[in-house]
Amino acid sequence: MSPPPVTAPTAPDDATLDAALESGWVVAAARGDQRAFERLYRRHAPRVHGLALRMTGGDRAAAEDCMQEAFLAAWRALPGFSGQATFGTWLHRIAVNAVLMRERRRRARPEDPLPLGDDDEPLEFAGTVDAAPPLDVEAALAGLPAGARHVVVLHALYGYSHEETAGLLEVAVGTCKAQLHRARRLLRERLHLEGAH
Repeated sequence: MSPPPVTAPTAPDDATLDAALESGWVVAAARGDQRAFERLYRRHAPRVHGLALRMTGGDRAAAEDCMQEAFLAAWRALPGFSGQATFGTWLHRIAVNAVLMRERRRRARPEDPLPLGDDDEPLEFAGTVDAAPPLDVEAALAGLPAGARHVVVLHALYGYSHEETAGLLEVAVGTCKAQLHRARRLLRERLHLEGAH
């Protein structure tokens, strides 16, 4: 009887090593390690800034403030981080809350949601979150009403589902879909007009 074949252990892929490395930083930062938190900051700051910049309609100063508020809130809350979501997802939720709190302070009441239309098809952008859409789309996005812009940023650009987007924005799923429909209509109008010049 021959011995069973010996198989070499497979090496973990880069994504697994990357996730393990970040997980270690999160644990260390939760214990008060500032250097570990600085590593998390350097890794996530560009995406958090991009999220805040788009949600605030291209207002760089507001985006910077919201990003700093988000990281400060994350530092304070990190000891209670449960790890049920990834650190990046958890941080996005904090950043979205920072933007929404800033806007609540600036206006008295939220926008009224519009009814959902019949042409509720997916809105797609060329590229990914890391490869920004063309500038004319960015300008059109910045010109959207806040509620519609928030839904487009989270759903169409960052890939959150309607349910996740609604949860992040603390609105009903129907409101989320209505705002996406509104954003789609306004973007088409704006981009068509810009393209005509």
